[in-house]
This record gives sequence, C-alpha cells and structure tokens, in this order.
Amino acid sequence: MSYVQRVLEELKAKNPGETEFHQAATEILLTLEPVINAHPEYEKAALLERFTEPERVILFRVPWVDDSGKVRVNKGYRVQFNSAIGPYKGGLRFHPSVNLSVIKFLGLEQILKNSLTSLPIGGGKGGSDFDPKGKSDREIMAFCQSFMTELYRHVGADTDVPAGDIGVGAREVGYLFGQYKRICNEHVGVLTGRGLSYGGSLIRKEATGYGLVYMTAEAMKMRGDNFEGKTVLVSGSGNVAIYACEKAQQLGAKVVAMYDSNGYIYDPNGIQIEVIKQLKEVERVRIKEYATRVPGSTYTEGCKGIWTIPCDVALPCATQNEIDEESAKYLVKNGVKYVAEGANMPSTLEAIEVFQKSSAVFLPAKAANAGGVATSALEMAQSSGRLFWSAEEVDAKLKTIMINIYHNMDNAAKKYGYEGNYVMGANIAGFEKVADAMMAHGIV
Repeated sequence: MSYVQRVLEELKAKNPGETEFHQAATEILLTLEPVINAHPEYEKAALLERFTEPERVILFRVPWVDDSGKVRVNKGYRVQFNSAIGPYKGGLRFHPSVNLSVIKFLGLEQILKNSLTSLPIGGGKGGSDFDPKGKSDREIMAFCQSFMTELYRHVGADTDVPAGDIGVGAREVGYLFGQYKRICNEHVGVLTGRGLSYGGSLIRKEATGYGLVYMTAEAMKMRGDNFEGKTVLVSGSGNVAIYACEKAQQLGAKVVAMYDSNGYIYDPNGIQIEVIKQLKEVERVRIKEYATRVPGSTYTEGCKGIWTIPCDVALPCATQNEIDEESAKYLVKNGVKYVAEGANMPSTLEAIEVFQKSSAVFLPAKAANAGGVATSALEMAQSSGRLFWSAEEVDAKLKTIMINIYHNMDNAAKKYGYEGNYVMGANIAGFEKVADAMMAHGIV
C-alpha cells in the first residue's frame, strides 16, 4: 500500500462518519501522489498525517434567547487547520447542515485555496448549525454575540481571521465584530467582510463571484475564446452567484438561470440582475418572486433541473455536492464547454470524473472561488497598514491574483504530466508551498 493510500485509510478509520471530510481528503490526497512519490522525505516526516490533522479543533455551545423568551442552544465550531504559511483564514458558516465533518472538509480545502492566492494566510473554517433564515435581526444579534463571546478567545488579527460564508453576511459580521470589539477593547482586523464604515474593503462582497469569472475568462482566453454570446447557468442566489452573474453579463454572456434552495428560475432573455439583487439583498424573499415580476420567465420547484438546461458555461455557486453524476452527464450531453466552481466542492467525485472525461474545461473550487479569500487577505493588509484602497485598485489586484492562480495550476499540472487536469494542478500548486513551509518548521 502506498503512503498516500495508507494515510487515507487511517484518516477514514480515525474519523468515522465524517463523509464530507473523507470526500475532500480523498480528492486531494490521490491527486498529490506524484508529488509525494518525488519527495520520499515527506513520509519520513509524517507530512501527510500532519497535513490532514487539524492543529486545533474548537467546539462550543452557543446559548441565546429568541423573541418569545425561549432559551435556544446551538453548536459552534472553529477548526484551525494549518498555519504553516500564515494565520488561519477562513469563513464562518451558519446553516443547519453544519457539523464537524463539513467544517473539516472546508478547512482542509481552505489550506490549499489560501496557498494558491500566493498571500500569507493559513487554512481554517468555522460556523454553527444555527439557521439565520426566518430569524429577526434581534435574534441574529443575540446569537452572534453569544457565538463571539466564546470565539474571541481563539481568534486575533495575527492568529485567526474569520470571514463570512453561507448564512454569514454583512449583518452577521457586523454583530460579530461589535461583540469582539466590546470584549477585547480593540479595533483590529479580526474579521474580514466588514462594512466600509468600520474597516472593510471595497469589492469584498463581489470578490468571489468576480474572481470566478476572471479565472474562467482566462481559461477561455488561453483557448482563443471569451464570454461574448455564451449561455451561462449560475446556481445559487447569494453573493457568489449574484456577482458571478453580474460579471459574466458585463463580459457579454447571457445568464439564463439561477436558483435558491426551493427552486430555479429560467429567463431565456437573460436574468435581470437588478431584480435578483432587489429580491435577495433588499427584500430577502424567495427567488420564485422573480417569475411574477419579469414577463417571459418561469419558476420550477426543485433545484436539480437547472442542470438540464443547455449552456456553454456552468457556474455552480450554491453548496457542496449540488452537481452529481447524472447532472454532470446532462451538462456534457448538452455541450457545456466550461464548468467553474464558485461554491466549495459543488461537484461530487463522480461528477468531476464525467467532466474530466469530456472535452469540457473543469476549474475546481479551491482555485476558481479563491477570489473571496484573496480579497479578504487584501482587507487584512489594508487593516494592518490603516489604508483604504479604491475599488479599481482592489479589483485590479483581484484580477491579477485569479489570472496567476490559473497559470500556476496549469503549470503544476504540466510539470507532473497531467496537462489540462486542473484538479491535479490546483492541489499540487497549493500543496507544494505548504509542504515546503511545514518541512522548514520541523516536527510541529
């Protein structure tokens, strides 16, 4: 049994039932085999065992009181996975699906994603099984304040810098930051995604979606292609989806479908992004309302059907495992040319195999959606220097980072004989930097 296979089997045995973590570890470790084989010193140093074991896992209860006066209790998590190249960096996710397996899979992916940005940030992730949907602002504030009352002990501007993720937007970040400032009596860059009035960065909200499209555009450019006239599907309706849609349209594409957790809308004339922003960012209502306001559009209950719509480009921007093998086959059958992942691990392992066996270009999440954390790191830099960069400056830096990530993973894939396999390229390019740092630090 190879070193990689042995580590993978031991990981599954030591972490039973953590299916999402197993999936992420399998996808990553198997692609690293060429690198591991070229560096026998890694096995002697138990590098993979240390790489796949979090440096620290923090679990805590989060008690809070709802509007009826009832005491509620949720679980809180922070997994500080790897700090070899910088302080832990990764979002907080508030969603009923959150458990330790989900947070560990996100944290493991975050290590490589952050490394790919070329910025000095390590990998971490956190969150809670709290569901913000249907809660009042006062309830969300009560929960966030209770959550930070424990988390503040474990984070810091040079230790661990959380950000937003699913269920954690500007409102939640504001409440979390306010409680940290209140407890610690300091105004520092301990969270990113902050409001512009208290240390945030321009383009942060748009960054993941914009970055996704910038990388896809670079992949197109290298093939003599572009977004002009392309038909695009975007799953989800949060920040990533909205701003991926916006940027794709700016580059000449026609986005025809989007969805939320209840169902999807189809607009053959092209999604009117300002209507989506009004529904999701202002009114906070379900996406089905789009069909009542825009003539010619339709709404369909359930999400899976979106992938049966013919398209040139698919941008999954909702959540993990939203594209399974069947959906991938529909996309390939209908002639998809580019699949770029805006969400974290939105394609199953079987779906990825379908894409890689086709002629479609597949850009994996840890590279394609790195724009968010890259801009978070730019926000950290602005906080440290007491600076404030213009939208044009931040956007230019973001675009450069995404283009560089594309070429770094392309070069890594070619270096090890896997040209065009960007899953291999992204994992290898991200891992090599982290491995070098870990070896330099000794056995820690």
